[in-house]
Amino acid sequence: MRRRKLLQILVGLSWVAVAKVRSVASPLLRCKGTQLFLDGTKGQMIKGCATMQGDQKRIVLSAEVIEDKIRGGLVGQLLGNLNGLPHEFKYLDEPGDVRDYLPALPQGAWTDDDTDIEWVYVLQMQKQRTLFVPHGEIPRLWQLHINRRIWSSNLYARQLMDLGIEPPYTGLAVLNPWAEFNIAGQFCSESFGLISPALPQTAAKIGCHYTSVVVSGEPLQATQLFTAMIATAFITDDLQAILDAGEKACDPKSRVLQVVQQVRFWHQQYPNDWRSTRLKIKETYDVFGKSPRGRNGYEVNTACVIAALLYGEGDFVRSLTMAFNFGWDADCNAATVGTILGVCKGWNWIQKQGWNIQDIYRNTTREGMPQDETITRFGDRLIELAQMVIAQAGGHYDKRAAVYHIPNQQPRCVHPLSEDERHIHQLAETYSPERLLEDLCVTDEPTRARAAYLAIALGYSTDLRKRYRQTWGDGLAALEKFPKVVQAIYYYTPATELGEKLRRSALEAGLPRPSEKIPLWI
Repeated sequence: MRRRKLLQILVGLSWVAVAKVRSVASPLLRCKGTQLFLDGTKGQMIKGCATMQGDQKRIVLSAEVIEDKIRGGLVGQLLGNLNGLPHEFKYLDEPGDVRDYLPALPQGAWTDDDTDIEWVYVLQMQKQRTLFVPHGEIPRLWQLHINRRIWSSNLYARQLMDLGIEPPYTGLAVLNPWAEFNIAGQFCSESFGLISPALPQTAAKIGCHYTSVVVSGEPLQATQLFTAMIATAFITDDLQAILDAGEKACDPKSRVLQVVQQVRFWHQQYPNDWRSTRLKIKETYDVFGKSPRGRNGYEVNTACVIAALLYGEGDFVRSLTMAFNFGWDADCNAATVGTILGVCKGWNWIQKQGWNIQDIYRNTTREGMPQDETITRFGDRLIELAQMVIAQAGGHYDKRAAVYHIPNQQPRCVHPLSEDERHIHQLAETYSPERLLEDLCVTDEPTRARAAYLAIALGYSTDLRKRYRQTWGDGLAALEKFPKVVQAIYYYTPATELGEKLRRSALEAGLPRPSEKIPLWI
């Protein structure tokens, strides 16, 4: 028994070593299907393929191919998301048994948080002609458009915005206890990979700018992982190369990277037995039970996406079926799988399958947003932004040849874990006890309410209550005038260490607990 255990450990270490070697290896790819040669070969533009120009500093992609792949990725995301909804959180203890799945959107698509939060950002980016809507403007954007059909970290961040707390603080776990584990880093990021063809670093930067509104830490590593994979899928359909790119985009110390490497190892162990890998995922990462932390945490769901891609072997229908059957947050996972493979396959390929997909994107959730959107128009917006991304990354469009010359950008981690620690230190420096006391003394009630919440979350409330009882009482009274924030503290906080700490701090600070839970949707 001891010898067998030792052998398992050694095999595991060997796989990790192989993964690390792969992650730093020379970028020599000879991929099937869409091909990218990075071995110094001078390439001529071939329709449907990416080629290198002499000095390896440029990738050449035709405008036709980029547009086809963006539309394919969008439709793949919509199919995975909306066809996956019936399977969401249905398969926890055991895998699903979905068979004979046929992709379809016979009534068209409709808004769901897997795509419509990005939709809001995309329209604003297009309107302002900017890739990075300033963080200070994002709370107003949410207040105008994002008030219902949101959950977990998104829902909590929305309440913080009403207090005047701005990103990226709304995505710090010390203020938003969902932010340390929530899957929003994955399901709110795919569009930013779609607008960054062959530009994995840029995809990760844009993705992290927007997902940091609601998450931090490891979930931002998931953002980098998946946006880099989507960006890379524009130039290769080799899943191993796409996964390699995703690994390189993660902080070497991240748990997300460990999850990816571990699932790849299990796939090597059980190449024809997805159920064994599913059991390994459950035993290793499903350690939080059926709580929200367990169902939509980044570990188990990242593992499911990687496994579905590997066992789907590039087959679109099979891969989405796998994403459904692996379970947990199945619609989000299938959406990410569908985006990656939709980019690989392209919209022309999807059309040839004969699936019933109506060109509708029905707005059922986002007030103030277009009521006449179509999938085509959504894709047009992404294509317009992709043109901006390529130009700002140093690429250019050759109108005569109808091709884009794109810098050969290698994937790497652009948002290390230390960056989130810097934001926490910055928060503590900005809102010192002295600053919070000053804010508690002003006549503006929203400012007093924000100061009271920050003091509770940062652990200053006990001392402030003891030394400045009347002033603290005024702050609590102001905070109570934001009943949804109080509800969020007591009824919409996860049962995690940070969540319980926040609730205890609020009780000890003297903030009354509401007698009943009320909905937070407007």
